[in-house]
This record gives sequence, structure tokens and C-alpha cells, in this order.
Amino acid sequence: MFDFLEGYDLLGAFWVTVKLTVFSGVGSLVWGTLLAAMRVGPVPLMRGFGTAYVNIVRNIPLTVIILFASLGLNQTLGVSLGASTFDAINFRLAVLGLIAYTSAFVCEALRSGINTVPVGQAEAARAIGLNFTQVLKLIVLPQAFRSVVGPLTNVLIALTKNTTVAAAIGVAEAAALMKDMIENEAQLLLISAVFAFGFVCLTLPTGLILGWVGKKVAVKR
Repeated sequence: MFDFLEGYDLLGAFWVTVKLTVFSGVGSLVWGTLLAAMRVGPVPLMRGFGTAYVNIVRNIPLTVIILFASLGLNQTLGVSLGASTFDAINFRLAVLGLIAYTSAFVCEALRSGINTVPVGQAEAARAIGLNFTQVLKLIVLPQAFRSVVGPLTNVLIALTKNTTVAAAIGVAEAAALMKDMIENEAQLLLISAVFAFGFVCLTLPTGLILGWVGKKVAVKR
């Protein structure tokens, strides 16, 4: 029944999806944390930049961002991010686009966690001589991360599914292979079922494991 899978690198395609998710997830966490710090920071210019970035980027379709990374950055401006081959360039540009988009949602999730930290703790930290960066790094962010494991898990699961958009610029991930198989094989339902099962295998364990972690590290108030 599954003879149509022969000749296709199904595991390789899903491995590309995993790499897209991991690299984009790490980058989004770093950039999203910096954006959250800007949004709660004392410098008006940085707060304005963080607010504008989040409100603009999260309202732009991801497909537009990915296509801009390919057509705008690479083909127009010649940005290759240090890669030399077509596949490597598109992969890195897809990661960049996913980071730019997902970090806006990471920022908002983390900012909601920052708002759960009692103001008195930050005031007490400033009273003993800590500056804003130290208060954020030592007092606020550790508690904020513990309180938003659940929302960040949802963002990661959404990111895993959003990697399918990378097929628009030729990245050979799961959705691109699915498109090729549908064009070449007369097994639409079975092909859809196989790829749906593959994404369930990627996202379901992530949700279960991180959900358990979230309960273990939750801040009791």
C-alpha cells in the first residue's frame, strides 16, 4: 500500500524540517528575548523600536517575509549569509525569515511573563544597587521564563508547522516533498495521511514534554 514512498527521501525531508525548527527556534528565543527587554526597558527609543517591530512583523504574512528574504535580500541585494550553494542559501534565508517572524510572538509571550513578576521584586533589586540589565537578568527573566513555558511551547509547535512555508523558496523540507509526491503519484489521501502523521510525531511529543516541564518549573505564587 505504501509502495509509492519508494524513491523518495521522506526521512531526509523531515530532517530538514527538524533543522529548520531547531535553528529558527533558538534564534527566535534569543531575538525575542532582546525584543522583550527593549519593550520593558527604560529607553524610549528602544521601547518604540520593540513595539513597532512586534506590531508590524506579526501582522505580515510569513510567506511574504520568506519571499522577501529570498527575492529581496538574496536576488536583489546579494545577501548569501556565507553560503555558496543554492540549497544552503535558501535554507539560511528561510531560517532568517522564520526567526524574524517567530521572534515577535516569543517577545509577546515573554513580556506577558515579565508582567507576572511582582513589581516589588524589581524595586527591591534596584534599592540594593542593581542596574536595569542586572535586574532583568538576575531577577525578572528567570521567573518570566518559568511562567511562560506553556505559551513558548505553543509558539514552537506553530513554528514547526510554519516551516512548510520554506518550500516557497525551494527548501527541500517535508512540504516540498509532499508537493512533488502529489504531482507524481496518484495517492493523494495516503500521501496527506503520511505527512500529517509525520508532523504529529514532531509536535505531539514536544507539547507533552514541554507541558510537563512547564508544570515542574512553574512559579508558585
